[in-house]
Amino acid sequence: MVLGSAAEPRKSQQAFRPEVEGLRAVAVLMVVVYHIWLDRVSGGVDVFLLISAFLLTLSFTGRVETQRPLDLLGRWVRMFGRLVPAAVIVLLATIAAALLVFPQARWGEIIDHGWASLLYFQNWSLALGAVEYQAASAAVSPMQHFWSLSIQGQVFILWPLLLAGCAAAARALRSPFRVVAGTVFTTIFIMSLSFSVSETIQNQAFAYFDTRARLWEFALGSLLALALPWLRPHKIPRVLMGWIGLLAIALCGILIPVGDAFPGYIALVPTVGALFVITAGQTGSRWGIDRLLSAPPILRLGGMSYALYLWHWPILITYLVVSGAERASFSVGAVIIGASILLAAVTTRLVERPIRSWRWVHRRRRRNATLTVALALVVAVPLTGWETQISSNEHQLESQPDALNPGAAALAPDYPAGGVPDADPIPAATDLGNEWGNAGPGCTPPYLTSDPLLERCHQIEPDAEPDKTIIVIGDSHALQLMSAIGPIALENNWRVVALLKDACRYGGESAERDDECNAFNAAAREYAQDQNPDAILTLGTITYTDEPRESLVPDYQAGIQPFLDEGVEVISIRDNPRFPFNMFECAELQGVDAPQCNPDRAEVLLPENPADAIAETEPLFHSVDLTDRICTDTTCPAMIGNVFVYRDFDHLNRSYVETLIPALERRILAETGWSGG
Repeated sequence: MVLGSAAEPRKSQQAFRPEVEGLRAVAVLMVVVYHIWLDRVSGGVDVFLLISAFLLTLSFTGRVETQRPLDLLGRWVRMFGRLVPAAVIVLLATIAAALLVFPQARWGEIIDHGWASLLYFQNWSLALGAVEYQAASAAVSPMQHFWSLSIQGQVFILWPLLLAGCAAAARALRSPFRVVAGTVFTTIFIMSLSFSVSETIQNQAFAYFDTRARLWEFALGSLLALALPWLRPHKIPRVLMGWIGLLAIALCGILIPVGDAFPGYIALVPTVGALFVITAGQTGSRWGIDRLLSAPPILRLGGMSYALYLWHWPILITYLVVSGAERASFSVGAVIIGASILLAAVTTRLVERPIRSWRWVHRRRRRNATLTVALALVVAVPLTGWETQISSNEHQLESQPDALNPGAAALAPDYPAGGVPDADPIPAATDLGNEWGNAGPGCTPPYLTSDPLLERCHQIEPDAEPDKTIIVIGDSHALQLMSAIGPIALENNWRVVALLKDACRYGGESAERDDECNAFNAAAREYAQDQNPDAILTLGTITYTDEPRESLVPDYQAGIQPFLDEGVEVISIRDNPRFPFNMFECAELQGVDAPQCNPDRAEVLLPENPADAIAETEPLFHSVDLTDRICTDTTCPAMIGNVFVYRDFDHLNRSYVETLIPALERRILAETGWSGG
């Protein structure tokens, strides 16, 4: 197996390398300890990757040099037949935990990650999401750790093909297999390491999960296996190499700030450390590291390292979800480690070993493959059923009459006295991924710009020649409002061009914004001035999770003054409150009427809109405030009019923003004096 047992069954005691099994134990302990207590990258996974390629190449080379059949199909069937059973057990347990204790808002992500884990593309799923793996929290997927197993699964398909190709090339060239394979894997090592260093510098979050940026670690393990017969240092150098290697592995994550540097050249530290330990091998010295690594308790832990790796992460994340804690304390972490080891031991003894030794299955390749597929279906069937149930519920909610979910309309003074009808709230917790704002299609000439800073340019174009052209500049809070601004623009025959950048509120040059945001704002300002619009729409205020809770956007007036000086009107929308907790999950777990999900309005917003002061002195500046449609006179609820207001800590749901359309339209027309459509 990959993390727990050799890549090939132990045909004889002579083929077994106890120091490698012990090295697995050290690596998995590092992974577990660093995840649970330190929130850091340990380098342990990199050791696993090297070991897996080392053992696979060692086995394959033995077959080539003894002229035994390579049997690639049989190798793949056996390999995944050993990997899948324990993974299925853990995936089923994780799915059950998700159904029982995880917020429904997380279900969609967990289902996606379930499929990605089962089908060995979890690393690409995470790379596209660009998550930070080493930081465990309740918001992290309980299946996220399958990323490394996915990379290994992909390489376990690729590597035998490469090795078989090397064997064929060696025969055709009448050259030694080790020379040909060594050349191939040296090339892969150089190319992949170079790519890894470059991509880590440019986009570390993506590189961390990128198979291409990890191939060099596998190539290094293969090169070690190929060169092993010539690596025979004397006893004292071997003893020194073993200890140097183990210390490099153990101290890498502690002494080196590796979090934002993996898997670039920094990953050479644990992988070369593993190479040293394996090269040292059995020293025969009482001082050799192999004496420690070959101790029975270490070997037993190494034998269950695959299952331990599988179990520790979902147990940790489930605890964080249930407890609401940000991280595990020392005592709780010790319990999690103990529970993980216990479950790993049970899984290894009752699942892995019995299936591995089931001779009836292994006599026929078809039986082994059938068993593997059947086990995979044990996860695929409930995932499919879960998805179907969620889709049906979402469709049912979407088909409800609008009158059952009035949202912001319920706060209007003229709302019927009978109150909000009794109905299921929207949106469905599982559909939050579709609740982001819709900014419309991309820009077209002459509004399309080649400036890379303004690559997120969206354009809403009416059917007739527009009466007004409005340029929206802002961040994700401007994006969320586009679900209302777009329909209002079409209703009133306006053209809207939106320039958006996440986490970048529009304003003048400010030390409170990073250089990239300041550059974006400057480029957007210059672009807007060149277009000579009728109005600029921005968010004039910004809210915070703690004091002072609300203020004008930093250097806001400096940002809008060039437009005002040129006679361009500025429409300033007041920001919605934000909270130090996920408002949707609060409502789901605590109930929509829970006090903590209905904070006092005075605690999250200032009594007056900070942008109103500008409107008193600038006649072209229009301050629009929707607070009375987001909050009551006293509270800012999680749900209004059978519609959940927030999707997370601070973003409004699209479903709720759409209920703001009438109020926003009236207030823009009233403030500007424009005629309605």
